[in-house]
Formats: sequence, C-alpha cells, structure tokens
Amino acid sequence: QVHLVESGGGLVQAGGSLTLSCTASGTISTINGISWYRQAPGKQRELVARFTSGGNIVYVDSVKGRFTMAAGNAKNTVTLQMNSLKPEDTAVYYCTYFACWGQGAQVTVSS
Repeated sequence: QVHLVESGGGLVQAGGSLTLSCTASGTISTINGISWYRQAPGKQRELVARFTSGGNIVYVDSVKGRFTMAAGNAKNTVTLQMNSLKPEDTAVYYCTYFACWGQGAQVTVSS
C-alpha cells in the first residue's frame, strides 16, 4: 500500500512562488508514477504534471513555463515548483501514485 503526503501549500500573492512536495511511502516501484493534479472550486479536477513513459515531464498548457516538476532530494519525493502564480492557480493540489491519492494541499493565490 502506498501513502502520499503533500506539503508546502499556502497563501501567496499573484506573481509569487510556492513549492509543493509529495513524499511517498510504501511499495514504490518508480517515482515516475507520481503525478500532480489540482481541483479549483467549482471545477473538475485536472492533471497538472506527469512523467511520460520515457521519463520526460508533460504539463497542462495553463502552467507551462511556470511550473516545474522534479524528483526531490529525499527518497521517493517529487516536488512541484510553481512560479509566477496567478489567482486562477488557486486550487487543492494532489499528488497521486497510480490509483493512490494524497490528502491534498491548498494553494491560494491572491490578486
């Protein structure tokens, strides 16, 4: 069983930055199975970033050039660096490992 914990959310002004971390515990075969999703109020959950089978990273168009997903320094950790944040980035951010989901981290961007 896999347990995921997100950290690093918070309140930031537009144009600011935040870094989310996802730490996975349990039976992890590859951190390339970790993805980031988000759900804004009143909207459907959307995929923000994921690894491809070739090990590259793809992003939803709305965050390209602003968000960067990478392996963290600690084992089984993946980070999501979010720069130039916009109010429309306000959402609960979740990391996932295949069918497993974390509890989510709130990110609020004020205008």
